[in-house]
Amino acid sequence: MGNFDGLHQGHAALIKAACARAQATGKPAGVLTFEPHPRSVFMPQGEPFRLTPFRVKEREIARLGVELLFVQHFDLEFAHRSAEYFVEEVMLGAIGLSHIVVGHDCTFGNRRRGTPELLREMAARHGFGVTIVEPVRGADAAVYSSTHIRELLRGGRPRDAAAQLGRFWEIDGRVMVGDRRGRTIGFPTANLGLGEYLRPAFGVYAVRVSGDGPDDPLGGRTVDGVANIGLRPTVGTPEPRLEAHLFDTDTDLYGRHLRVSLIEFIRPEKKFAGLDELKAQIAADAAKAREILADLSSQASEQER
Repeated sequence: MGNFDGLHQGHAALIKAACARAQATGKPAGVLTFEPHPRSVFMPQGEPFRLTPFRVKEREIARLGVELLFVQHFDLEFAHRSAEYFVEEVMLGAIGLSHIVVGHDCTFGNRRRGTPELLREMAARHGFGVTIVEPVRGADAAVYSSTHIRELLRGGRPRDAAAQLGRFWEIDGRVMVGDRRGRTIGFPTANLGLGEYLRPAFGVYAVRVSGDGPDDPLGGRTVDGVANIGLRPTVGTPEPRLEAHLFDTDTDLYGRHLRVSLIEFIRPEKKFAGLDELKAQIAADAAKAREILADLSSQASEQER
């Protein structure tokens, strides 16, 4: 049980513990999560913060081998329900759990009265099992944390965020029609809105792009590229967007679903004197991105040997 925003390596450890327990007892393994994210219910005017919107969260949970996904609709009415109600009516009554696995800092129910200690008390009363997963740390001794990952991405450190996530962080969505200015200067781009995604550091990134779903325009390939995230100060954009230029690819991407992984931050956004200066800088950024991504591929090859 949890929000699981980011599906980072700490979340993966918790879910794997549940799957192992389920397998040992011959029970199906399930995950219960909440949508919309409680934070967006309590602070509807807050800044976008999601690392994994539901579509991505669902995909990553399935990748971990979970058999059942339960999604509890979260609103203010539900938020006022007691922790005891949640355990008795939802977890036992609706789901029929025999064992629950939660993180050490898990809280739920009205006034966050639901804690690991309360779960242990209710487990003894109702006859279900409880496993509390202690903090899981990475190689740098930092506890895996969605909050820490957000800080890393806002700081322009996608590789450090990837170490916490166990994969490169990505923004996905359908390609929208832009102003087609990139095509006129020789760098056509696929434009994605950021929606509820966290705003990472604005600027230029080396990226890897893949398609998704039955309409995958890239045919299962992953394509290197360079992307700008932000407000495009040279030409101006009212809302931040991601603009990705895919290397050596000439495919109609409008309306198609893409996944754009942020590999490395190259530079912050900058306002240029005109389109010629902008074009020259994009060419330099693209060359830098190719170098970064070639080095990444070389490192991966070395590790496989």
